[in-house]
Amino acid sequence: MSTQGSTGKTGRRGRRIRNYALGTIALGAAGIGYAAGIERRHWTLRTEEIPVLAPGSRPIKVLHISDLHMLPGQRSKQQWVAALSELKPDLVVNTGDNLAHRQAVPSVLRALNPLLGVPGIFVFGSNDYYGPKPKNPARYLMPKGRKKLIHGLHLPWRDLRAALIEHGWLDLTHVRRTVEVAGQQVFAAGVDDPHLHRDRYADISGEADRGAALRIGVTHSPEPRVLDPFAADGYDLVLAGHTHGGQLRIPGYGALVTNCALDRSRARGLSRWGANMWLHVSAGLGTSPYAPVRFACPPEASLLTLVARDERPGEVHKATRRKARTDVR
Repeated sequence: MSTQGSTGKTGRRGRRIRNYALGTIALGAAGIGYAAGIERRHWTLRTEEIPVLAPGSRPIKVLHISDLHMLPGQRSKQQWVAALSELKPDLVVNTGDNLAHRQAVPSVLRALNPLLGVPGIFVFGSNDYYGPKPKNPARYLMPKGRKKLIHGLHLPWRDLRAALIEHGWLDLTHVRRTVEVAGQQVFAAGVDDPHLHRDRYADISGEADRGAALRIGVTHSPEPRVLDPFAADGYDLVLAGHTHGGQLRIPGYGALVTNCALDRSRARGLSRWGANMWLHVSAGLGTSPYAPVRFACPPEASLLTLVARDERPGEVHKATRRKARTDVR
């Protein structure tokens, strides 16, 4: 009788363990299915208002696009990006990683085509130069310093660059330029991808034009070693991508990693860098085809409305964050 009771308890305990395990597996499978099948296509527009222009300046609408990681067959992404032209931005800033396939240039241009009549500036990222390769997913969670860069096939970035320049967009790779945007002078400079150690800030070093309505810096990876000299040279705003916003975020905790030396709290969105410069990091619109998942971090483009700084002395300037939305119409 005692033996039967023990056997019954053991059987019930075994069923509970089995049911718990099955439930955990089902929950994990559902999470992976959501991250891979739903969220990574949940195209989202993030909007911010930033008090960054010279006093008395009219607002400037900047559309920030990054990390498309485009494959030729990604039609919904191409259509959604093309529809962003309905926002009527004054300036488009593309911070790189447009390509994920050797035949993706036409697809990127199809997505950007309605925006190519708008003034645009760009720099490239590692996945414009080199194609993706299969990697151990655990590498994503490793500290950046312990990762060895693994390059795939060379991608046709020169073809993409030529097409963007032909349409009037400016390649800011190690270049300083003044461009007219919405009737105002914008001083802009950029560096090549710090993730690949291609950045040469010395080529663009020196005080930014104090007479411009806006001084903007552009980089693919938001490495502190690049952000610090931008701030020291008097830039008002730096735009970057690369982090994918962490790509996998835990609600209440945030990004697990940034894939660079930037701290996790700045993995996406707007933050201060030093006393006088703003940093905006786009979570981007794509993923590697070998890691096609996003969780609590939908793919995004950002519409930044730049407004004049408050002239009152001692005023603490704060940006206004507006609710992200998926409908650009």
